[in-house]
Amino acid sequence: MEKREDFRSMLQYLPLVFQSSSLVWPPSLEQELQTMSTGPSESMVISGEALALRITSMRRSLSLNVSYLAPYASQGYALFFDEELIAALLACSFFCLFPEVGRRLKHLQGINFDELFWSLYTRQCMKQESKIRCIVHYFERVCQCMPRGFVSFERKVLPLEYNPNYVSYPEAEYWAKSTTPLCSVQVHSTGVIEDQPGETLEVEFADEYFGGLTFRHGCLQEEIRFMMNPELIAGMLFLPRMDKNEAIEIVGAERFTLYTGFGSSFQFAGDYLNNKELESYMRRRTRVVAIDAIPRPGRRQYKPDGLLREVNKAFTGYLHQCKHQAGTLPSSASGSQVVECSERLCIDHEEKKIGVATGNWGCGVFGGDPEVKIMLQWLAISQSGRPFMSYYTFGLQALQNVNQVVERIGLQEMNVGELWSKLVEYSTERFSRRTKLGFFSWLITSHSLPPIE
Repeated sequence: MEKREDFRSMLQYLPLVFQSSSLVWPPSLEQELQTMSTGPSESMVISGEALALRITSMRRSLSLNVSYLAPYASQGYALFFDEELIAALLACSFFCLFPEVGRRLKHLQGINFDELFWSLYTRQCMKQESKIRCIVHYFERVCQCMPRGFVSFERKVLPLEYNPNYVSYPEAEYWAKSTTPLCSVQVHSTGVIEDQPGETLEVEFADEYFGGLTFRHGCLQEEIRFMMNPELIAGMLFLPRMDKNEAIEIVGAERFTLYTGFGSSFQFAGDYLNNKELESYMRRRTRVVAIDAIPRPGRRQYKPDGLLREVNKAFTGYLHQCKHQAGTLPSSASGSQVVECSERLCIDHEEKKIGVATGNWGCGVFGGDPEVKIMLQWLAISQSGRPFMSYYTFGLQALQNVNQVVERIGLQEMNVGELWSKLVEYSTERFSRRTKLGFFSWLITSHSLPPIE
């Protein structure tokens, strides 16, 4: 083979050395590979950090760039998986092949299906049976015709410390001084987020642990989304718990199933054919962003730190960060090289055209105030430069007048800073019990807005 002309033309790009007229791996590299092949009990490669150190050592033996491979990227990262690899990972998960020891210590979810199977054994439950039917249907589909696209998982982070090169985690003053116009709003009393026409950023009402109670008895918006788009489950393998300044965006996860019901009434309802196009990176034009609200916030949601936490969490998820960063970032989760993050290198050049499809985030079982939450999301979407908010109320009675309120705010030509200040003023009165009104009624009666007919 060494004499073949096509092979010789490749030699300059291969990490091989000549030895006794033969091509071999460098001895130090061969030794590293042999050590790793013995398994984690012998090689002691039992974590991402240990693996990064091994890879650094091998790169050194190949005279490659030996800058440290960061096991954790402080500014976030994006990983791309082809759909065939995801199918293989989910098969391993289904057959409970992943080691689970130590995952919780690393703030990672359980990844095997054993808890879901156990819930069927302990008591018959329609929603749990339907979850398994969704997964089995997914395997049937990919076995019939393996999809050939890609799915990306991006951990989005707003640095807590100020850095002139990035959009950092905002303080209250940032919101109070903003003169950004409020974006347009479309309100839907019927329909669901995942059926939003066109390409939007579809909000997933997440738990701080990505995937929530997918493998347990949970069957709310997040868990149902994971059953419709099972490729999302792959992210549970490597995405640790989200902090207050973090969100997760997934692009390309295909939908495979229809469903009916919600919670205990959830049921598998058959096959779904995803007709969304592939973009230039071979990902389907399905964008899901996972943001976790404060669970059961009670009166804390009306305190300044509660408002700030929620608006910043939404802002982290909705902001297209690459276009707002002028410095350098790790190129991926490996951190193996540093690249300029400019508009030229942004993956998604069309993000400015993409709005947000959302709903009653942090409400329902989480206990948030829907009138306050919709305003916080409106602020975050507007400040992030998105063109519109498409809001699904799911028929919630508390939001029956939201269209009229949005219209009246528009007539006042409020900007982000002005609406934020109104929310802070209202929340201060609500926290101190000086008012019992909801935000909509308070805004209209206290600020001479035209009454709702």
